[in-house]
This record gives sequence, C-alpha cells and structure tokens, in this order.
Amino acid sequence: MTKPIHPMTSTIDRRDMLSAMAGGIIAGGVWGQVAAEESNSAGQRLRLLCVGTANRAAANIREVRNQEIVGLCDVDQNYLDKAHADFPNAATFRDYREMIDAMADQADAIVIGASDHHHAPAAIRAIESGLHCYCEKPLTHTVAEARKITNAARRKGVATQMGTQIHAGSNYRRVVEIIRSGAIGDVTQVHVWVNKAWGGGELPSTADPVPPQLDWDLWIGPAAMRPYAKGQYHPAQWRRWWEFGQGTLGDMGCHYMDLPFWALGLKYPEHIQAEGEPPHPETCPLGLTVKYQFAASDQHGPLELIWYDGNHAPKEIDGHAVPGSGIMFVGTEGKMVATYGQYQLLPEDKFADFQPPEPSIPDSIGHHAEWIKACKDGTPTTCNFDYSGPLTETVLLGNVAYRTGGAIQWDADNLKVTNDSQANQYISKTYRPGWEV
Repeated sequence: MTKPIHPMTSTIDRRDMLSAMAGGIIAGGVWGQVAAEESNSAGQRLRLLCVGTANRAAANIREVRNQEIVGLCDVDQNYLDKAHADFPNAATFRDYREMIDAMADQADAIVIGASDHHHAPAAIRAIESGLHCYCEKPLTHTVAEARKITNAARRKGVATQMGTQIHAGSNYRRVVEIIRSGAIGDVTQVHVWVNKAWGGGELPSTADPVPPQLDWDLWIGPAAMRPYAKGQYHPAQWRRWWEFGQGTLGDMGCHYMDLPFWALGLKYPEHIQAEGEPPHPETCPLGLTVKYQFAASDQHGPLELIWYDGNHAPKEIDGHAVPGSGIMFVGTEGKMVATYGQYQLLPEDKFADFQPPEPSIPDSIGHHAEWIKACKDGTPTTCNFDYSGPLTETVLLGNVAYRTGGAIQWDADNLKVTNDSQANQYISKTYRPGWEV
C-alpha cells in the first residue's frame, strides 16, 4: 500500500501548531464568523482520516471533502472501493487501529461514522494520537466511554464535534432564545418523543456464510464474537442489538434532547426511571418511556424531562395534538412545541401577538464547517465533547435504568449508580483483547 506524500511542513510540526491554536482559543471561548475554508489557504487544508465510508459516514465525508482525505477505513470492501474511487490518493485500510497507527503523523483529524460500538475505540486512539475528532452520535456506546473520551479530548486540547447536525439549524437557535427569554416562564417539565422503533427480535439460531467483501472479525471489533447472520447486523440492523447499538433512544436521543440541553443548560440527571416491555437480554425495546430528574441550577429550577419512543410515543400531550416527533417545553406561563424546523407557542390565543426576541445566537457556518474551522484556528464548536459528552451520558442512562428494571440514582461525580449495584454493569463493558478503551 502506498501512503500519500505531502510536500509541506511536517505534519507533526503543523499539528502541534494547530493544537496550540485550538487549545488557546477554545479555552478563551471565542467564536468567529469567518468560514472554515477562508480561515486558511487551500494549501493548508486539513488532512483527514475517515472511519466508515457508507451511509451516515458517506454523508459526513461529503461534508468534509473540501479538505484532504488521506485515509479511508471500512470493514466492507465494496464500500471502501466506492469511496476510494472518489479519493484515489487516500490510503485504504480495513482496520482503523492500523490506520491510526500508520497515519496519525500524516493527518490532522479524524471523522468517525462507524456503528456505535466502534465510536469510542476509534475516538480514544485518535485523540491520544493528537488528532482532532468528529464523531457521530451517540458519542459512545457506554456512559463510561463518553466520560473517558471527553476527558481525553480536554486533556489533549483537540477540537471535537459530535454529529448532531440539526444543532446548526436556525430553528433550534430561535427556540433557545425564546426559552431563555422567559416567554413561557420557568420551565418545569420537558417532553421529548420520537415515533421511531429500533428494537425487537431474537438472537439468530444459525450462522450464515460471511459475504466475501466483509471482514466479520473487524466488524465485531470490541464486542463478543458471534456468528454472522444475514440481514441481522450489517449494514443497518445493528442498532437493535445491545451489543452494538442502543436502540431508538441511542439513535435519536442526542438529536432531540439536544434542544432542552442547550436551552436550559442541562448536564447530568440525578434520578432516572424507565418503563417498557420486559427487558430482552439481546435486543432493545420497541417502545420506551424514561423520566429524568434534574436538580435545580442557576439556569433552571427542579426539572423533569420525559422521553418516549416507538410505540410509547404520544399523539397528544396535556390535551394538545403533537407531531410524530418533537419537544414540548412546559413553563409556568405557557408551553412551546418544537420540531427540527418549526416551533409553536401555546395557548395560541395568549401568544397570538408574540414577538420573538432579537436573534442573539449567531448563525452556524455549518456543523462540519464549525469543526473544520476549530481544527484550524481554535474557534469553539457548539457540540464539542464537553457539551455532547454529558448529553450522551444522559441519553444512555435511560437504557441503563430500563435494563436494570426500575429507577436509578446517579452519582455523576463518581460515575456510578448508588441505589442498585447491579445497574453499574451497564455503565461500562468488557472489550475483546486489542480493542480496549
């Protein structure tokens, strides 16, 4: 395999410079409006490694293709060949551990778009190698992983962004401004729902031949080995299985809980209670309700956030018909229903003449562009791991409570459940040798 040759300043020196810039400016909380492609000349494009090349990963690659793709990794040779045709100068790998080891000194950053169980093993290796990191949601597969890579990113001073692309949209900004303005009073409760359902099914009883283009051992990666089963795991169905994904809550929670987290400055819940069908040892539920309790802070009073998914998703809340997926903020002076692209204040007659506050949150230059710019000059991203790590932890704690079969008390400082020692088995996990986080 031929590795790319770059006729520039050595990448180690260049990356040290980028890290120094990022560490200094991000720490200062500065935000710039200059587009990423304008922040450096074309000759200073970021050199990127990409973990995953199809589906969501392919969408991420499209968003960063104006930079220099120097490494591509995928366990599926068909996907890898297709991506390599678009970036013929990139080195190709089946194992991201090998890619990071071989190319960390020839790259500036990494984009991770593989299945959930590979997020943290790829991210921790990249971050410890000094690479800036963009990682899809949920940030990790376990709560402990989220805390570990958040701390590692802070310690290494790298620019980070979790792939909650809707965070860059203008509607979320307007909702945050209205909630913070006090238009609906003090928010005491938030309902969040998604009528999607990643779950159900039984562990296959037979093994199918592994397709010749797929490296099944690498796809399994850090998880316990199991036989390949056609149509059950790769390419999309892995979200249904605890070993690889976190069901609908893991898939969509970071997108929809993002809005109340941002608007209300949420961080870690104290109490989590989940309700659904009896937990299955292998597959996620087809419907779930999770109640999170947050202690009062300087941005909100005591707060309850209720998540519903799948066949638990409501058609109406507090007498108001609601869309298939969305968020309802309940305040002392009114309510707001929001989706990705719209919001409505309730009751309608009370807010008929409502005038929103003047926009105060700058428009995003683009979710991926924010991260590219941060890698180059240190301006902070809006979904950096200091923000998206606690968001991911909260999302995943809902499944911890569900799998435990009841309610849990969460000690965020010590990263443990205090009222049920058995629940702590779901906070972290065991890895196959060679894949440890």
